[in-house]
Amino acid sequence: MNSDVEGCELVLEVGDTVGGRALRRWAEIALEALEERRHEINTLNVFPVPDGDTGTNLVLTLHSAVENIGGPVDGALTAWDVSERLARGAFLGARGNSGVIVAQALRGVADAMSGHTTVDGRGLADALARASTLVMKALSTPAEGTIVSVLDAAADGAERAARDPGATVCDVTVAAADAAADALQRTPAQLDVLAEAGVVDAGGLGLVILLDCLVEVTTGQRPRRRIQVTGPPVPAAASSASEPSRAPRTETQQDYEVMYVVERAEIEDIDVLRVRLDALGDSVAVVGDGAGSWSVHVHCCDPGAAVEAGLAAGSLIRIDITCFALDAATGDACSAQPGIPATVVPLTAVGTAPRAVLAVVAGHGTRELFESEGAAVLHADTDFGPHLLLEAIRALPSGDVLVLPNGSLSAQDVVAVGVQARSENRNVMFLPSSSMVQGLAALAVHDPGRATVDDAFAMSEAAAAVRWGSLRIAEERALTWVGTCEPGDSLGLSGHDVVVIEHDLVAAGVSLLDKILAAGGELVTMLVGSDAPDGLAEQLTEHLDRRHPALEVVVYRGGQCSDLLQLGVE
Repeated sequence: MNSDVEGCELVLEVGDTVGGRALRRWAEIALEALEERRHEINTLNVFPVPDGDTGTNLVLTLHSAVENIGGPVDGALTAWDVSERLARGAFLGARGNSGVIVAQALRGVADAMSGHTTVDGRGLADALARASTLVMKALSTPAEGTIVSVLDAAADGAERAARDPGATVCDVTVAAADAAADALQRTPAQLDVLAEAGVVDAGGLGLVILLDCLVEVTTGQRPRRRIQVTGPPVPAAASSASEPSRAPRTETQQDYEVMYVVERAEIEDIDVLRVRLDALGDSVAVVGDGAGSWSVHVHCCDPGAAVEAGLAAGSLIRIDITCFALDAATGDACSAQPGIPATVVPLTAVGTAPRAVLAVVAGHGTRELFESEGAAVLHADTDFGPHLLLEAIRALPSGDVLVLPNGSLSAQDVVAVGVQARSENRNVMFLPSSSMVQGLAALAVHDPGRATVDDAFAMSEAAAAVRWGSLRIAEERALTWVGTCEPGDSLGLSGHDVVVIEHDLVAAGVSLLDKILAAGGELVTMLVGSDAPDGLAEQLTEHLDRRHPALEVVVYRGGQCSDLLQLGVE
């Protein structure tokens, strides 16, 4: 696919060469071009993860690169100076898979320009070749039909043009950009997911835009490309503030994107790190800055393990964990999902209200209990995910929020929500409540008049002092700490561990209470589930009256679906 550029009206510094001033101009207009087409690129983003942020990541990465150039470029700044600063800034600000790849490509350009005041057509071709080589080495599994193959095609096009003894910088840049555009048009034929969506590769389009801006710097005219897609057209007046809906995720996709920078690592440790990350997930990229630091990117299901792998290699900085479920919920559509009501204060300016406590609960009765104690409540009886918790936090008018997750989310999801919420200038603290009975105990000692950290400590201490358990019916055959259960067996859990297996539910409840009370207790709280048989709580209370007459017993109709009975001992 050839461009509409004709001729070469040189916009260069010293004859037929590109120097520091031209490179800075290229970076600045490229950043503007990416920002203008950010939404379009985001809309095309279906690989490796359909999270609709490739355009945003490219903009953020190049913005960091441009900022790192510093003040006005005068004649003292060479092509090497500017390319080195661009590479370093991109390395530090790289976002997402595409951002890491562009940062590594800029590193290759900087390495190729080392020591040069300006570069000619031959030098530019060498720089693109070096960029392609470094990117290939940085990725564990380079994929055809992506920004990687588009960059490789650009390098090949530049090399073919540079072989002509009379080739100018203009010739090389136009050849590189045209070759990249042709490769971009071929990406749907190389990657099934692109063909199914009827789009070209998002990162590849971003790279073509960067190269077309280089053409503009050297020729004075930016190519007018005609990118053909077979999928739905991109809305011409789409709002940049509202990204497109993300495609649904499949079971084979990863849940998290993990990025960090490793410092003070030996090359052998980086090799081991790459192997460990390959075993943990996919989209692995490990790129160096040329000065002993390494930027790491991986998509995985266990972000903690990915971070631990980095810690084994060296010192970590700039750790960034993104939950794709949260990223998919950024737009307005997810906050309006039906069936998941969140009882929260209407949104006003953040920080204008006193400290808030947000509790995740199941069951209408339990909801009323928490509301009566002054908590904002997120109802989690139906399908519940981290994006709903993030939206509930955003809806609170307070800048200080204490969250009682009450066992609704995994520790990894809680961490991801916390990272995202705190990045929006909120002071959000998650308290260690693994059950609703622990959450109730924490809420009972909540004092909004205390400092936030003191209040959080007191509530955490109260939650930790509650030993809790639950009664459930086994749905399948499983091996537990106390033997094998069969479908229909009554199970008693202490915390998350099965400690009782009985055929009779009341017998299981009695045995569970006796085990939890073996360490003593003064108050037993029971939350009765919606599917609990009539008389269950009364029979267990009678047992406690006979066996532990000094105990105070409180029974609430919680109405939760997860447990037939949830109990706490204080």
